[in-house]
Amino acid sequence: MKAIAPAIARSARLVLAAALAMSASHSYAQIQITPLPEPKAATITQIGAHELTGGDVGPWLDEQMARAMSNGGIAGAVAVVVKDGNVVASKGYGYANVAARKPVDPASTMFRAASVSELFTWTAVMQLAEQHKLELDADINRYLDFQIPPRDGKAVTLRDLMTHTAGFEDVLRDRYAADAATLMSNEAWLKRWIPARIYPAGDVPAHSAYGAALAGYIVQRVSGMPFDTYVERHIFMPLGMQHASFRQPLPADVQADAPPGYRSAEASPQSFARRTAAPAEGLSISGDDMARFMIAHLQFGRAGEAQLLEQASVKAMHDYLRAAIPGLPGMALGFARMDRDGQVILGHAGGIADFHSLVALFPEQHAGIFIAMDGHPDGGWPRALADAFDARYFPPLPQLKSPTLPTAKQHAGQIAGRYASSITSQSNVLALRDLFQPLWVGVAADGTLRVPQLGAESWREVKPYVWVDDASGHQLAALVRDGKVRMWSIDTLSPAQVFLPASGWAPGRVAGVLMTLLAIFALVALSWPVVALLRRRNIGIALPEGDERWYRLSRIVPIFHLAFAGGWALMLPRLGAPHLDMRLLLLQIVGVLAVLGTIPVAIETWRAWRTPGAWWRRLSDVVLLMACLGAIAFIVNFHLLGPGYNY
Repeated sequence: MKAIAPAIARSARLVLAAALAMSASHSYAQIQITPLPEPKAATITQIGAHELTGGDVGPWLDEQMARAMSNGGIAGAVAVVVKDGNVVASKGYGYANVAARKPVDPASTMFRAASVSELFTWTAVMQLAEQHKLELDADINRYLDFQIPPRDGKAVTLRDLMTHTAGFEDVLRDRYAADAATLMSNEAWLKRWIPARIYPAGDVPAHSAYGAALAGYIVQRVSGMPFDTYVERHIFMPLGMQHASFRQPLPADVQADAPPGYRSAEASPQSFARRTAAPAEGLSISGDDMARFMIAHLQFGRAGEAQLLEQASVKAMHDYLRAAIPGLPGMALGFARMDRDGQVILGHAGGIADFHSLVALFPEQHAGIFIAMDGHPDGGWPRALADAFDARYFPPLPQLKSPTLPTAKQHAGQIAGRYASSITSQSNVLALRDLFQPLWVGVAADGTLRVPQLGAESWREVKPYVWVDDASGHQLAALVRDGKVRMWSIDTLSPAQVFLPASGWAPGRVAGVLMTLLAIFALVALSWPVVALLRRRNIGIALPEGDERWYRLSRIVPIFHLAFAGGWALMLPRLGAPHLDMRLLLLQIVGVLAVLGTIPVAIETWRAWRTPGAWWRRLSDVVLLMACLGAIAFIVNFHLLGPGYNY
């Protein structure tokens, strides 16, 4: 969810980024699900649109997948297309197990769905709301056995959770475990540490795995059964989904159907990654089973004889819109709006270390597509394929090119600057990590916007604070109040992520301060043996009696600071990985010694100023003391040290 450049690269460029599929692919197996008996309005085919049939979409998927898999970044993939209550294409590509040459079977190969799992959690919430066991606009503390504190007097509701506007900061610690012995339950993880709420409820979109996991726990408490059991009984079983599960490890009868994770087609397989926040990212599912779920949502809650949701509940989920930025798609209830060229598209994307997936529903067309793959493709391939699918089968009417507004340069000047993702943390060390991941918006001489980290697009203002890239058709828009930009985003990113004006020092200035402090510590540490050698040769002023101990202690302190900084340089990129607690504890001990070392440095400085003629000693001690105080300020500001460690 935080990868920025892949998610926004142009669809055509991304789809053409690859070349030759693996040899094993399977023609689709139609799932026998009877469409709803209700009569449908006549479908009007747009000029240039291809007919969405198995005979057309199957070869087209083969061609697209051949290109996507050519660079070896994908080990195996599945693509499923549904229309009018039927599966029109269900195809597997590559291998579920590379070493065994076991091909992907869309009926049984269970891909990790990552954040797409949330769609099942939100569906469960709506089922309980139908039974009047949940109220979407009630304080969620009504359903919990622990308290989520309010912010600015405003409580969190289920509607806030479903639109990712509860205001929680990002959480990484213990999100996944390497083995069953270290896997924490969703309930224990939620209660161990409540992340800070850094935005008012309903205000700033910021995707939160914690929020989705919280909703799953509410389902568990209100239904009186474990979350995975509830989903099995009330979603999987009614729809006939036999290759879908939130259980970790998977049930024994389907474990052989779960492919190991691959970073590429040639990489070694990875072990089954257990996700602590299971309702947010723990689902494993086959392509055909996801087809059943898509059909139920597209057919007003019904698939065959199964009634997943009442029609009113489906409409409530699909028709609701919370858009933080005018001109861009927002969040439906649980579904992300991925609208393009006036076409309503509901869906969700998901990505974990070795798996990526995307669901896109076209409710006006009663069609949908699911894409999942094992590996690391170039760019935002699943979204690119969904956009290409939309352009082929539901192309927009021809549109005249909108003129550039006369306010283009003025408004571009307002938005230019440094920004940070709304998916961030402020109360823990992740604030330091995110500081060095800013996004810069610049202005070209012709008044167009440039955002280098988002690709080569040139954004031209066509409506007040709405810009378009003519080459791709993508849009960028900003929310401006009282002449100040509050947030902005683009339509290829999830509506559960926006960019906010960055406050505080710029990364370059912070890096400059940090490098200065480290340089001082390094120079003092290196000068210690040199000065000691000179004194042995009677060069320089000898230390008075009693000062030697304090001098030596003060010269050890820079070594602790350097070790503490080096340890964090190694740890920051790995935060969230399992088995870090012991290393973080050792790092905290080093940090405590570095901070406490300020005391002998202060004593040594005081004693140096009492020694006549020790000008070099005085100068070096003062510089070292100031560096220690500066390091303490840095440590406190970025939460590098504390009695408890959460992030």
